Amino acid sequence: MVLIIAEKPSLARNIVAGIGKMDKKDGYFINSDYIVSWAFGHLFSLVDVETYTGTTGTGWTLDTLPCFPEKFKFELKRGNDKKVDSGVKKQFSVIEKLINRPDVDTVVNAGDADREGEIIVRLCIQNSLKSPKEQKRLWLPDQTPETVRKALAEMKDESEYNSLAEEGFARTYIDWLYGVNLTRYATIRSGQLLRVGRVIVPIVRAIYDRDIEIRNFKPEIYYAIQSSAKTHGQKIDLVSKHKFAKDEKNKAEELATLYNNTGAVVSAVENKKDTIFPGKLYSLSTLQNVLGKKYKMSMADSLKIIQKLYEEGYLTYPRTNSEYLATAEKDKMRSIIANVSKLGYPVRFKDSKSIFDDSKIESHSALTPTYKIPDVNKLDEKEKQVYSTVFRRFVAVFCAEECIASKSEIRIKVGELEEFSLKGTVILEPGWTKYDDYSGKDKVLPKLTVGESVNIDFQPTEKETTPPKHYTIETLNKYLKNPFKDDKAKARELEEAGEVDDADDYRAIFEGLELGTEATRTGIIDNARKSGYINLKKDVYTILGGGEFLIESLGRLGIAMDKYKTSEMGKALKKVFHGEMSAEESVKLAEREILEIFKNGGTAVAAAPVPTGSLGEIVGPCPLCGKNVIRGRQGYGCMGYKEGCDFRIGLTICKKTVPINQIRALLATGTTAKLRGFISKTGKSFDGKLIIKDGKVVFDFS
Repeated sequence: MVLIIAEKPSLARNIVAGIGKMDKKDGYFINSDYIVSWAFGHLFSLVDVETYTGTTGTGWTLDTLPCFPEKFKFELKRGNDKKVDSGVKKQFSVIEKLINRPDVDTVVNAGDADREGEIIVRLCIQNSLKSPKEQKRLWLPDQTPETVRKALAEMKDESEYNSLAEEGFARTYIDWLYGVNLTRYATIRSGQLLRVGRVIVPIVRAIYDRDIEIRNFKPEIYYAIQSSAKTHGQKIDLVSKHKFAKDEKNKAEELATLYNNTGAVVSAVENKKDTIFPGKLYSLSTLQNVLGKKYKMSMADSLKIIQKLYEEGYLTYPRTNSEYLATAEKDKMRSIIANVSKLGYPVRFKDSKSIFDDSKIESHSALTPTYKIPDVNKLDEKEKQVYSTVFRRFVAVFCAEECIASKSEIRIKVGELEEFSLKGTVILEPGWTKYDDYSGKDKVLPKLTVGESVNIDFQPTEKETTPPKHYTIETLNKYLKNPFKDDKAKARELEEAGEVDDADDYRAIFEGLELGTEATRTGIIDNARKSGYINLKKDVYTILGGGEFLIESLGRLGIAMDKYKTSEMGKALKKVFHGEMSAEESVKLAEREILEIFKNGGTAVAAAPVPTGSLGEIVGPCPLCGKNVIRGRQGYGCMGYKEGCDFRIGLTICKKTVPINQIRALLATGTTAKLRGFISKTGKSFDGKLIIKDGKVVFDFS
């Protein structure tokens, strides 16, 4: 008898549909050959700090930090009330009884086909199996009955997925170490709950940095020279690459006069028919980019719908970071194409490296429709939007009709001073663009011949520099996939020409440089929203006050959770996956990083004081009423506030964090030492002492 443990009830039902007739029991299905049961996603979670330290009580304390368990322990998942849910307890009891039945000789892990699904079911098996049994893995790229039957016939030993499990456990342990230790530490020190995580912080920091850059942006006037004169009755826009500062208008005028006196001549004319290629198949993030931009659909909403369509058998596995298909899937694609063609779409199989490329697949292929096509009348509006986006891209990629365009380029020279290039495209045969979105627009160039003179009238034109743009769903996703890559201007042009230039992106993914993964990124960003750190309006992200407080508080505490540190840990986790490092070694690496933060910040481990102290810490007497001044959430305040004393000192003064030892000196002696690094309203740095004058904290520059 084979026991299959699915990650969740919906997957169990789809496995049953693939197997055939089975009887429904309380918590499982059964026939003469198979038993199918299920978890509810995570049935187990890591225990809390107090289990390791043996401490009791409800409050967090620095005395138990940092906590580095010798051996990580799991327990049945608890709710917010700290109690194990009765449904979780009951279902695990069912699994425990089934797995130890004498007639069960094989146990199958049917978690979702990723590292998280791998360890969800492994934990159920590890915590319930009392004697050794054969263990297999059911790996499902989609949940159609045909795929289930094929996968059941081709199951591999569970041991072949050990490296995936090792990475999954290492990731779980490391995220716990960062999350628990630094969340507690930062919360205690700041006096406000701060959710600190290995990935959430660099995501919030990216949005914070961009928004601060926009906020501090000061537009500058500059001059460009450009001509819009007409030739043969058609306006020809020429903009010089040369730019001039606000006080250099005379230089711009001189260059414009020189250009006009030199004259312009057509140096080259090229006209050719060319094929415009469709975009690549979708990974999860590229699909979410399109849905966010076109339908203003949040990543959390789109993932929920994509997951639902996957569980209903209409789409392949969604949490993929690849836009390519495996060469082993060619026959599968032929059958899907045949099914799509029956609906009247002009599709044919294409054996192309731009579609099938094993070197650009880590675990899962690109998102595609399955042979199972839904009745669109039974889908709601958002489900239609998601499914049609995937379906239309599939049709475009395998479209039998090519998109043919007339591409033109005219180059115009102004003597030997500068050459201008005008490019135009006119779609002659729409091909795949009838089925999928095409961002290009017809642009017709004037009819000019080589050697012909072009009328020009260059004039200085006043322009203004523009601030950087806020992150959108699309631009944030691109940044997180490869935070060390500059956008390339020719990316769209290369894609239209059927060329790919995504080697850097896939190298970043395979090396672990990305921030988060396709499986986790959506949930982390949504947690940042729910925590009040970032806001999403339409498809634009902005920082909120809570996010500013988080990033600035971590800066004051010396916690540098940036893309560099997160990527270094990501690279270590990839080494675990590839067998180049053990899970234990990656955990030790994380522990050293965390210990360094505690040593720099000052705790029970190392006694160096934190610059701004801890919440509730007494720093000295109030100069107005004599009562204690204590460290609050936003600064230092007098305990006599109830009697009307309003003495207060901010944590930061003129954008500089003032160390607590200088606040103590100020209250004890009336002055600080000379402090460096204050920033004025005009953005200039200055130094000075702080003194108390008439009950107020002011600068002393004497």
